[in-house]
Parts: sequence; structure tokens; C-alpha cells
Amino acid sequence: MANCECLEKCPFFNDKMADNDGLCSMYKTKFCQGDFAGCARYMIFKKLGKESVPKDLYPNMTERAQKILAV
Repeated sequence: MANCECLEKCPFFNDKMADNDGLCSMYKTKFCQGDFAGCARYMIFKKLGKESVPKDLYPNMTERAQKILAV
């Protein structure tokens, strides 16, 4: 499966979490190198653009992403 197009420049992973963090690795494997369409950050990025993605939004916060997209 292809990597997410946002992986290299994703501010969540590049600025918020250290690369050696176990949680970061888990999220990268699950969302960035797997089901990136299920990533809350990716959902908002695709519909509203990168400037609309909250800095504190974790990839697994899909309920929050759906609320943002519903506005």
C-alpha cells in the first residue's frame, strides 16, 4: 500500500511527536503507511485543506474530524 501524500510534511509527526515515540510509530504504521483515508487529519486535509487541520488533532480522532467537516 502506498504512503500518505502528507507523511513527509505532516506537522503532527514532524513537530508534535518525537519520531522515536512508540505511539508515533503505531500511528504512522496504521494511518500513514496503511489506511490513511481513515486518518482524521487526512479527512480534513482532503475536504478543507491543510490550513483547516487543527494542530492538536490526533489521527484517531475521527469523531472530531466528522464534527469539523459537518460545519
